[in-house]
Amino acid sequence: MLEVQDLRKRFGDKVALDGVGFAVQPGEMFGFVGANGAGKTTTMRIVMGVLQADSGEVRIEGRALTGEDRRRFGYMPEERGLYQKMNVADQIEYFSRLHGMSATAARAATAELIERLGLTERRASAVEALSLGNQQRVQLAVALVHSPSVLVLDEPFSGLDPLAVDALAEVLKDRSASGVPVIFSSHQLDLVERLCDSVGIISAGRMVASGPVDELRDSEGRSVLKVVVRGAAPGWADGLRGQVTTDGGRDVLTVEDGDDQEILRTAVRAGTVEQFGRQRPTLAEIFREAVA
Repeated sequence: MLEVQDLRKRFGDKVALDGVGFAVQPGEMFGFVGANGAGKTTTMRIVMGVLQADSGEVRIEGRALTGEDRRRFGYMPEERGLYQKMNVADQIEYFSRLHGMSATAARAATAELIERLGLTERRASAVEALSLGNQQRVQLAVALVHSPSVLVLDEPFSGLDPLAVDALAEVLKDRSASGVPVIFSSHQLDLVERLCDSVGIISAGRMVASGPVDELRDSEGRSVLKVVVRGAAPGWADGLRGQVTTDGGRDVLTVEDGDDQEILRTAVRAGTVEQFGRQRPTLAEIFREAVA
């Protein structure tokens, strides 16, 4: 398990991190989300030893993280770091050798990732000749090639087309299924909701929400009742505490609280009820609520 405990960091008068903490279990995919400047990158840099915290600690398996531990991590920084003149295959193989892999193992791991990330036709191309999306795939391959014990990825899906997103998602799911803790930041909250077991929401250097995605979405008071009625007369819901919108000739009533059965009876009297049920908030809705 990777644990981030009470990290604090200042840059001059600016407080970048103010007691940030979370834990990522083996085999868990953890989504780290927040607005630009919230503290995601600073936290990841401290985890990787690029920055030093003013206070707090990063621990793995119950002990303080060491440089040797970090050498086994896979890291994708916010600022990409590829050699522009080197071709794709040589680049990935080079970084795998820096991690201590043998030449045979490096070639095999490179070939596998090139295929899985859709880079086969570009394996002999110089990085500078690639689109930004394909350069992103190469950077991801560099982070993955040495079979890291922990993955720390800063905006790994940025600039990828839907097919590349799917390819990367499958690779990350495979790595987490093998027991690797995976942390990645992203502004694509629908993707975080789909892929992640747990999520941490950071705002202005503080953790404002954290936990399993399903538990956050199921939290008491967050669900809303949605009723879709066709053929209802105007004003049918005037006595109910909710909001009515029109969608393709149907009235859509959303209610945060009230007597579900009374609402259903009112809707049945008004017209044909096509949908009735409670809906959990999306991660995007939880995010907006948490950082408000």
